[in-house]
Amino acid sequence: MTTIDKQQFGPWALITGASAGIGEEFARQLAAGGFDLVLVARRKELLEHLGQELKQKHRINYAVIEADLSTSAGVEKVIEGTDGLNIGLLISNAGTGKPGKFLSFGLDHLMATIQLNALSHIALTHHFGRKMAAAGKGGILLTGAMGAIDGLPYMANESGTKAMVQALAKALNTELKATGIHITVLVTSPTETPVLPLLGFTKDNLPMKPLSVQQCVSEALEALRKNRPSVLPGLKYRMMNTVVPASFSRAMMAKVFKKNNNID
Repeated sequence: MTTIDKQQFGPWALITGASAGIGEEFARQLAAGGFDLVLVARRKELLEHLGQELKQKHRINYAVIEADLSTSAGVEKVIEGTDGLNIGLLISNAGTGKPGKFLSFGLDHLMATIQLNALSHIALTHHFGRKMAAAGKGGILLTGAMGAIDGLPYMANESGTKAMVQALAKALNTELKATGIHITVLVTSPTETPVLPLLGFTKDNLPMKPLSVQQCVSEALEALRKNRPSVLPGLKYRMMNTVVPASFSRAMMAKVFKKNNNID
């Protein structure tokens, strides 16, 4: 587990998508490092349960914000709910994905996905980035997805949003260096989370074993500590991402998504 400096990135960490999976693991590792937490997601009961557990175990403070970041009102709720708190670390992790044919989705669904997967990250990065720049320190970690930058057939909209987030983080990593802000994008490898089966994946139909959430989050926090522009956890996945041509990867993922999700 990577421990990052609470003096540099604290005292409060804001985590979106904190109710399960990678977001929950960020909460666990940061609480172990003494960070006070603002937990954000749609499922308030899960956030309260997690917050109480971490408070008792690590003697931290926590706050819960029930918000749907697929709406602009949800983003505003997070901003208003953290007014007065010294947020030194933003883990902008909320996102969703649903395999299918691009033309079969309604426009409202596509726009809500863009709001959640991309626009919410921009809004929160802008808001908290200004506060961190004024303080001369802080950290921002955004979540992308492996393969997104090259396009994922049958997840075209989602890969577009994640590619935008990845480009944003890499650009701001250079742009914000002078302000004292660290910013990194987590290019998420296949990881053992509740999202994986929703995408049609199992341990049996993946080309390689998915990573544990502990490894994924630990490598992400280490990259943020070092202020690396991006991190793709797992050596085998990094090697695969480097050597497999984008055209082959797109063709392979098209077959996988069609087969695993019964797409005609």
